[in-house]
Amino acid sequence: MAVPKKKKSSSRRDMRRSHDAISATNSNECPNCGEPKLPHHVCGSCGYYKGREVAEAAA
Repeated sequence: MAVPKKKKSSSRRDMRRSHDAISATNSNECPNCGEPKLPHHVCGSCGYYKGREVAEAAA
């Protein structure tokens, strides 16, 4: 059977496990149209960001 020659340090072990704690991103409601959107992103349905239109609305 394969057996590790050296002990894996706690730092390496913890760096590997750090990705297990990542959870799904939160979504906010767009104040203009009410659709869910990512925080600090332009709304994909209406194209508004911080109360002003910055992109064309998706069709």
